[in-house]
Amino acid sequence: MKPAPFRYADPGSLDEVLTVLSSEGAGAKVLAGGQSLLPLLSMRLAAPTTLVDINRVPDLDSVEVTGDGVTVGALVRHNALLGGHPDAIAAARVQPLLARATANVAHPAIRNRGTTVGSIAHADPSGEMTSVLALTDGSVEVATPSGVRTVGWQDLFVGPLETSISGPAVVTSAYFGALPPRSGTAFAEVARRKGDYAVCGAGVVVTLDADRRVAAVRASYVSVGLTPEVHDLTEAVAGSPVEKADWAAAGALARTLVDPDTDIHASADYRRLLVGVLTERTLAEAAAEAVGRVA
Repeated sequence: MKPAPFRYADPGSLDEVLTVLSSEGAGAKVLAGGQSLLPLLSMRLAAPTTLVDINRVPDLDSVEVTGDGVTVGALVRHNALLGGHPDAIAAARVQPLLARATANVAHPAIRNRGTTVGSIAHADPSGEMTSVLALTDGSVEVATPSGVRTVGWQDLFVGPLETSISGPAVVTSAYFGALPPRSGTAFAEVARRKGDYAVCGAGVVVTLDADRRVAAVRASYVSVGLTPEVHDLTEAVAGSPVEKADWAAAGALARTLVDPDTDIHASADYRRLLVGVLTERTLAEAAAEAVGRVA
């Protein structure tokens, strides 16, 4: 199918973007990578009156790395975080989940064009980066005609493909918190074919104390809930020496905390089973990494 007719605007500054969005009203949509938006247009599941292309706006393709976290600009492509950006290695060092989850995003052609921030703004529950934003206690920065505001992940996601952002606004960056000390991460997913949407995915963080006992365990899942959720699994293994931690128990606890839906790809029961399997597997990997980070 072909998209419904629309007007096209490619402003050269953020102020111009906001001016166009203000004048066009609710019928305008922002275009960055377009890997999520364009299929919706082609199937006429979305029919904006105007596409506002932000690719000429300067300073939106930066990756800023500090000891506290990583800020990713709205025009940073997925593949840039996998190594194409000069600060990709530093970003992965501060928050390893960024590269690990991004490696699972779709296919190489899509990663070449799609953007990390665009994926988050799309708010697809099967998207890897929404899960990572939640698990790292992240936020997005939103530019509006009245100024810039920060929206935490808990307040951002309202439902599938729906966020709390309304009116003339542009998500200009996403912030991912740094990995805590003595911690390790892992990310894994199951898909029918590599690069397809995940039937289920899991990202985890394991934190140890100075004596190599489990201090904290957190997990977030892909294609399981209607919006990103972070589950605290610490009670299943709290205080255990890392070598003896019962990760299967943590996986069993995770199965009781999630509430997946049945769809054409998988049943709720199958997704719940995968939550347990992937949780156990990724926690063991993350714990092994955390051991190497204990001073």
